[in-house]
Amino acid sequence: MEYQTPQFFRLMQYAAAAERDVVELVSGGPDWNAPSAIGEGLHEFADLDGNDYQYPPSAGLAELREEIAARRGVAIENVVVTNGAGEANSLALAAALDRDAGTEVLLTDPVYPYYPGKTQLFGGVPRYVPVDADGSLDPAAVRERASDETAAIVVNTPNNPTGAVYGEETMAELVEIAAAHDAILVSDEVYDHFDYTGKFASALAVDSSHRIVTNAFSKSMAITGFRVGYGVFPDELVDGVRSRHMLVNVAGSRPAQYAVLRALRGTGPEYYERNRERLVRRIDSFTAALDDAGAEYTTPDGGFYVMARFPGFPGTMTNAERLIDEAGVAAMPGETFGEARADWFRFALVSPEIETAGRRLVDFFG
Repeated sequence: MEYQTPQFFRLMQYAAAAERDVVELVSGGPDWNAPSAIGEGLHEFADLDGNDYQYPPSAGLAELREEIAARRGVAIENVVVTNGAGEANSLALAAALDRDAGTEVLLTDPVYPYYPGKTQLFGGVPRYVPVDADGSLDPAAVRERASDETAAIVVNTPNNPTGAVYGEETMAELVEIAAAHDAILVSDEVYDHFDYTGKFASALAVDSSHRIVTNAFSKSMAITGFRVGYGVFPDELVDGVRSRHMLVNVAGSRPAQYAVLRALRGTGPEYYERNRERLVRRIDSFTAALDDAGAEYTTPDGGFYVMARFPGFPGTMTNAERLIDEAGVAAMPGETFGEARADWFRFALVSPEIETAGRRLVDFFG
């Protein structure tokens, strides 16, 4: 599979320019409100003395790093606050490839397309491991493809685009495989608050110098524009990660980090539960419509993406544009995510118009 520039923005622009109204199910930006404590934190910051408007520490506000470390059960020294999970993943891949322990990066197929892009950006060579029909990842398949040239294994759980959630045994095996080949497991856990099964297990549960965990508050707090993420890096890599982060960014946004800290301390579990319940209702409604449309589809165990395949209508960019023009629904073509699900489409259920989208697909394919 050759990496191609992600087509998210191109398709969103095409939908925005359409002559009809379109239900946009392309982007993964939550449509619900952020916790009230986010706004309260911004107001508090605005009222601080002007001297507090200067650079924060490069690795992140100390209090925010302390809060993250306490919640994740790690040392504060291993936490670096980043410009979203995107930068955290970039730092993780760069660190894994900088060790001169190989150039190969194992990725799943289907794959979130930014991973192969980052791999190639840092001089790595992507190799792909197919997942099972339900999106689950068999560690034996990873073990079969891993070698001494493997520098990193990248996983995303809950998964975008399949909705699979990897359990404790899978994560422990993946860390073990990475350690056996002197590789780094990079576990992107940005959707960890959207687990509907109770099976989700963080790679942080495994004490190893061969794993990096990345995350962000973008999805869980519906603040994709704040760009506050973080990585938990092993002792051997964290100093180099901090240096690279400082050279590229200097530091992150102080007001955004301040507001996130306020929200972490002031937001109860009911906020996250309410959003999970909202998404479960949307998944049920949308997959019922897919049944009526005669589609094959995945029912996600986590995250908020559904993949679907429609007979005689493969997931190409051309057909994605047809869906916009003729059905009034925008979805990502499966070919964007690799070869294994090239005939499918990915729908992001972060719109209040899910029922409308479902009816339009039934009308179009029925």
